[in-house]
Amino acid sequence: MKQLVVLSGKGGTGKTSIAAALSHLANDNGGGKSIVLADADVDAANLELILSPRDTKVEEFWGGQIAEIDQRLCAQCGECLLVCRFEAIRETKEGYAVDPISCEGCAACYYVCPSDAISLKEQIAGTWSRSDSPLGPLFHAALRPAQENSGKLVALLKQHARLRALDDDRDLLIVDGPPGIGCPVISAVSGADMALIVVEPSKAGVHDMHRIMETTDHFGVASVVCINKTDLSIEGSEEIEAYCRYKEIQIVGAIPFDSEIPRAMAQGQSVITFRPDGPASRAIRKMWRRIVDLLCGSDE
Repeated sequence: MKQLVVLSGKGGTGKTSIAAALSHLANDNGGGKSIVLADADVDAANLELILSPRDTKVEEFWGGQIAEIDQRLCAQCGECLLVCRFEAIRETKEGYAVDPISCEGCAACYYVCPSDAISLKEQIAGTWSRSDSPLGPLFHAALRPAQENSGKLVALLKQHARLRALDDDRDLLIVDGPPGIGCPVISAVSGADMALIVVEPSKAGVHDMHRIMETTDHFGVASVVCINKTDLSIEGSEEIEAYCRYKEIQIVGAIPFDSEIPRAMAQGQSVITFRPDGPASRAIRKMWRRIVDLLCGSDE
């Protein structure tokens, strides 16, 4: 079983559109029995909007702790207020209280409290789901606003997706990774056989491509590049090509700007099914064949 993670250094590059299109192509080749999907962008998951999953089973995700003050034990000494660097403890008419949004769960107040009035409580940070999609099992999640532990939630998703792929003897796990280079990206990259980095030919796109490549290099994950909307900036595309030649990184796809992609997204479809003969669909098919060759070649 292989793992392909689709990444981007920034949001808005078209990463999820391409991940959905590749999932359709992988499913076509495997007759609906070859892939498992995971949407690791837990802060803003939207792969499910294209895949229309059904029979969803939702589980609670418990992550992180917040402090809680027992007013019956509190001696009103104010030590917790002094030590809290996040200003999460407030003085109220009833006594000292914790603002759950500001609390980072660092436990400093817990350790300095002389009357053992402060405890740390686990909290529900979001949910994660197992769904059946037309392309195969889909694992996705929703982290609550302002919640931490997105990396932990991504790791949980990938673990369940990987086990499902192994149990069903499926060939490929496709992970739609989060943008950026933070903890959820590191969790998404972990264990991957290949990272497909989707880049747009803009100044921000090129800059953030460098950062995500440094991340995949650090964790020893082989990277290939897809230039999306390549014809919107010839200069930017040439800069990406020059950098990839210097780093000896293969460019597996160059997808032209295609207005059918946002139209497909608006209809809740992949461009592969919405406009199968369009320029973007043809380029994505060509890229998919190269990816399959590289993934199969990694067995040798």
